Amino acid sequence: MTLRKIARRFGLLFLILACASVFIQARFRQPNADYQERRAKLRSMINGPVVIFGYTSRQDTGEVAVFFQEENFYYLTGHSEPDAALLLIPDSPDAKSSTAPHEILYLPPRNPNDEKWGGPRMGPDDPDAAAKTGFQAVEPFASLHDDLVNLAKTYSTFYTELPAKEENGYPHLTIWSAWVRSTLPQSTIDDIAPAMAGLRQIKSPGEIALIQKAVDASVDAQLAAMRMMRPGLYEYQIAARMKEVHEMEGCSREAYAPIVGAGLYSTVLHYDDLKNEIKDGDLVVIDVGGEYGGYAADITRTIPANGKFTARQREIYEIVLGAQNAALAAIKPGAMLYGGPKSVQQAAYDYINTHGHDLHGNTLGRYFFHGVGHHLGLNVHDANDRTSPLQPNMVITDEPGIYIPEEKIGVRIEDDVLVTAGSNQLLTAKLPRNPDEIEKIMAEARANPQPQQ
Repeated sequence: MTLRKIARRFGLLFLILACASVFIQARFRQPNADYQERRAKLRSMINGPVVIFGYTSRQDTGEVAVFFQEENFYYLTGHSEPDAALLLIPDSPDAKSSTAPHEILYLPPRNPNDEKWGGPRMGPDDPDAAAKTGFQAVEPFASLHDDLVNLAKTYSTFYTELPAKEENGYPHLTIWSAWVRSTLPQSTIDDIAPAMAGLRQIKSPGEIALIQKAVDASVDAQLAAMRMMRPGLYEYQIAARMKEVHEMEGCSREAYAPIVGAGLYSTVLHYDDLKNEIKDGDLVVIDVGGEYGGYAADITRTIPANGKFTARQREIYEIVLGAQNAALAAIKPGAMLYGGPKSVQQAAYDYINTHGHDLHGNTLGRYFFHGVGHHLGLNVHDANDRTSPLQPNMVITDEPGIYIPEEKIGVRIEDDVLVTAGSNQLLTAKLPRNPDEIEKIMAEARANPQPQQ
């Protein structure tokens, strides 16, 4: 089935679901050598050709529609234009002596009418396409079908991205895995996702630099929120100020829907309605991060609306901070994020459950009911294998929390952590976690108010 026929058949479904997708936009692309190294690693890990598809063009003609690339495709190519595909062929003993390319990027033909509106696109016939993309060959998308059929004469197993049992949102994996199966009906089609997760969870220096850029912008946004915070504002106003900081510092978008929850809504983990007025005496959970060059930051601070923690708010805050420090001490190569008595998760839980009580004398472990952290990268919840131990150059979050609706007290403190050869590095170290420092920043902002723009 051709790309045009697929788009026509599923066009209405794309129109409905495209905005729910997780995409990557490459505002700041890494060098070609970085993507070439990743492709070489993947080719060394498999025994058959790999075909991965980028996302198709937007089907929504509305002016607000923005194209973002599929994560695994972008990770291997750095190509952020639509309707493309990638073919990798393993370096088998027989293939090493061949002059045929083992890495091919397939692009759609250029459309002059579309380019009048959206600007120039790269096409397969561009003389410098291979040099610009860093590929051995760039071919028309229409050639992919016959190339796969010819490869099936040599290889019995092919790899592509297969959908989970329930593919949420954009039906990309369902569509293209079906296309691969129909093109190669006699071949075994295996999932490349586990191999991709293994690659993606170890970050290159270039990836770490982009994550740090996202973190730095997000730290500045958190500081702006602390300085702006006061009773009478609305949650959405705090989020709007933070998004402004992100964009001014180069972020292409938010890494996830901003969470700003005041009072009772500080106890709602993924509260993103942002419609409530912030009241005097509220605690406000601010979980907001930007995305820079396709890479996400994920930072949370909990601050008092009026600039001063109550005694009870401070008590709960300091317990969460202690749990975060306990988890941070456990983060090192060889440690497990989850599973077992010495895991990072257990370190945070044990601290919370042995410090403090609720109004009825119960321990507080029951109020910490989410994971201590997750991998961070091209996705805010990045590809990973949770059963494997931590390794150097993994980037994870450290985010314990306590949520007590009865007291309208929710506290989460979240920082981004690079696992290093000996221990770890706090990428978000510039953002204060100590409650005294937070109160000082807020007091200074009230003493020296800045004019509202």
